[in-house]
Amino acid sequence: MTFLRNRAGLIVTVIGIAIVAFLLGDVVRTGAPFWASNQNQVGSINGETISYNDFNAQVDQTSAMFQQQMGGGSLTPQMKNYAVQQVWNQFVTKEILKQEVEKIGLTVGKDELNTLVSGPNPSYQIVQAFTNPQTGQFDKAQLNMFIGQLSSAGTPEMHQQWEMLLESVRDERIGTKYTNLVNNSLFVTSLEANDDYLQRNKLANFKYVLLDYSSIKDADVKLTDADYKEYYDENKNAFKNPEESRSIEYVVVDGRPTQKDTVATLSAIEKLKADLIASTNDSLFASINSDTKYPYTYLKKGQVSPALDSVLFTAAVGTTVGPYLSNGAYEIAKIKDATFSPDSVKASHILLNPTAEGGIDKAKAKADSIKSLLVKGESFAPLAIQFSQDQGSKVNGGELGTFARGRMVPEFDKAVFEGKTGDVLVVNTQFGVHIIKIENQIGNSKVVKAAIVDKAITSGKETIDAAYAKANNFFTAINKDNFKEQAAKQGLKEATAKRVLAMDNTLDGNEVPRELIRWAFEAKKGEVADKVYETDHTFVVARLVDIQPKGSLPLESVKADIETPVRNLVKARQLKEKAEAAVKGASSIDQVGQKLGKAPIQVENVVLANPVIPGVALENAVVGTVFGLQPNKPSAAIKGNQGVYVVQVNGFVNPKNQIDSEVKAQQKQLMASKAQRAWNSIFKALQDKAKIDDNRIRFF
Repeated sequence: MTFLRNRAGLIVTVIGIAIVAFLLGDVVRTGAPFWASNQNQVGSINGETISYNDFNAQVDQTSAMFQQQMGGGSLTPQMKNYAVQQVWNQFVTKEILKQEVEKIGLTVGKDELNTLVSGPNPSYQIVQAFTNPQTGQFDKAQLNMFIGQLSSAGTPEMHQQWEMLLESVRDERIGTKYTNLVNNSLFVTSLEANDDYLQRNKLANFKYVLLDYSSIKDADVKLTDADYKEYYDENKNAFKNPEESRSIEYVVVDGRPTQKDTVATLSAIEKLKADLIASTNDSLFASINSDTKYPYTYLKKGQVSPALDSVLFTAAVGTTVGPYLSNGAYEIAKIKDATFSPDSVKASHILLNPTAEGGIDKAKAKADSIKSLLVKGESFAPLAIQFSQDQGSKVNGGELGTFARGRMVPEFDKAVFEGKTGDVLVVNTQFGVHIIKIENQIGNSKVVKAAIVDKAITSGKETIDAAYAKANNFFTAINKDNFKEQAAKQGLKEATAKRVLAMDNTLDGNEVPRELIRWAFEAKKGEVADKVYETDHTFVVARLVDIQPKGSLPLESVKADIETPVRNLVKARQLKEKAEAAVKGASSIDQVGQKLGKAPIQVENVVLANPVIPGVALENAVVGTVFGLQPNKPSAAIKGNQGVYVVQVNGFVNPKNQIDSEVKAQQKQLMASKAQRAWNSIFKALQDKAKIDDNRIRFF
């Protein structure tokens, strides 16, 4: 409800991402020594440590922001993990760039910062923080009022929020300076522009004959260690592991609800329905018996599940409807009242703190006095500025803007939506005592007060016990050598998750406890997990198959992953030999096709910038070769992605020559593209060069 508090998510987020927005495209993930000596360090960047307290505070703020965006629901493990990852990215990005800009001497002076705050063209973050919600325009008077309040009666919270905003403005400005430095170092020549123009507009028309890899059966190809080594040596850059990872073999035993559990839940909700019909205190009954604690208040259409929504607004008052199945739960509802209410309300308030006033009675007495002044015609804004403890809204004369039902706490909602335009009300909530003025009420729709009870379909004891027994039987039967054999024997599905990272919380999409991942990063290769791990619905048994260190992976670690391309490498040798024999002595692609028993296929209007052979695949090597050939001569055999090709160019269609203005436009376009790519390249270079220790796995 407060002005800057409402924008706290924006301020906190901007601090981390102001520079990231134009410097970082990919998720930052780096290796880590998981046995770091300092027990309080989440990590370090080039020697600058990240303390657990600082990091966790930021994670809590980001998690709270996610919860707010989700409507207040609890965070899933995946969302919490995403919050941890986002904060890590922000810390790493900010520290790397901070060290870089300090090295080259970039700063923001006092006068420059003042101009960014109160000059003719303030920072966009200042504009966002002090935009009038009614007009949607930047309100400089609001900014000046806040600065004045800060100087004369600013609370520690206000000063902290302001410093956070100023720090974010500084970061934004330094980022802009760094951007300008990089952009000024980029250049595109007219030759580069012309070459790019030709790549996009010069057309090639050609014929090809394809000997597909599938023409040789996999079973007929015997792979040797030399074949694997040849492919590995040719593609070493593809096997660089940016972060230490694990391969984990695992079995998941499902303990999700059975049909029997569903029937039991339905029976339970039917009994609750009978009790709800007979209840004389519906709100208490719902509070005690519902899995989800729905507010006992007026609801508008669209605020409940579609099944309830379809009947709640047409059934008679006193009716109990349901049960309906929605999102894994059965729902019932007893309709207590129905009326018509505004769709939204515009209101202002003055908030009094009972503690500061000497108790709730004194706060209410003071509120009544302020209300009397307002009823007699006193202006609301000066009183709000003088008395309100809501530091955000008081700078705006107490205005809260226009809001829909459900945006405020229930007591506040009830007052403004059940009152009338012009009413001045005193209301007590968890935040304190409010003097509220209803400025305007907009719209008029049917609302319903209902006691809603739901029961989630959960696994019963019998289901859970059976699943655990199955997992435990498997766990007691396995050792480091018989994991696959026992899984097959017991009818369980075994799988292997490759390249599992320290901050993952799934194995091939299957949710697993973080505890299991921690075990994997402490275990030795081949070890079986120390216990059966549990989630809400499953039991997991695991074995550590492999450890992939950060850096270039050895051949043995990637051997299983490269079997298909290695087999194609061997097939390519055989097919190239066959194709070269056909090319020998042939004067045209048609003659090559005759020898191979394949009719050449005609292709038209292929450009180098998009090296796709229509109907086949992306073939960089083949199309690249085409643009280097003389017309009307069959090429040598070319190894491609889909097979081995022989091609013959029929001719090229050259585009018209560009005039000077077109060349300049092409240069400008390439410059923009190069500038956009430069940020990722520069940051990646800084990141690769940085010494980054990541110890998050010990804390999260």
